[in-house]
Amino acid sequence: MVQPPEQLVVWRRVDGPGHDACGLWHTDDNWRLRGTAVFVLDGIPCWLDYEVCGNLSWRTRTARVTGWMGGQALDVRICLTADGRWRLNGNDQPAVAGCTDLDFSFTPATNLIPLRRLGLAVGSEAQAAAAWLNLLGQRLDRLDQHYRRSGDDIYDYRAPSLDFSAALRVSHAGFITHYPGLWEMEALQ
Repeated sequence: MVQPPEQLVVWRRVDGPGHDACGLWHTDDNWRLRGTAVFVLDGIPCWLDYEVCGNLSWRTRTARVTGWMGGQALDVRICLTADGRWRLNGNDQPAVAGCTDLDFSFTPATNLIPLRRLGLAVGSEAQAAAAWLNLLGQRLDRLDQHYRRSGDDIYDYRAPSLDFSAALRVSHAGFITHYPGLWEMEALQ
């Protein structure tokens, strides 16, 4: 029997066609995000299943993305080794050495990870370097991120290398409800 998720969210892309449905599960010693994103990337239809698993301190341990981008099948496995090295399909990714979080560029689901890990109080801020999955290059790139909690449900977010900043609205669980110009939450359970 399949255990239902503790939280379930559905987002709609606002910058193009697409949807994403994601669930969050907890067990005694870990958490798991699992979802499916259907969208268009640079004119290419994409269907991706994803899963990210971590420990109770919200430290990512493993992840997998499967599906297709246009006519190309995709099967990406990511892990963070015990000695802190990121690996993608068995290959070391030295460009993301020292990154704590994992970020999938195609879904707002992975923003939950640093928000839960950091546990910022209103008025507090922190840096959160992420290993960012570059789907087109099939590699991990470093993404320096800055979060400042400016209200109970608002985080001021910056990713300088992408020249991006926005006020992100979140649910009580930490899922993004409004990602300006990119995603809108349609349902949360």
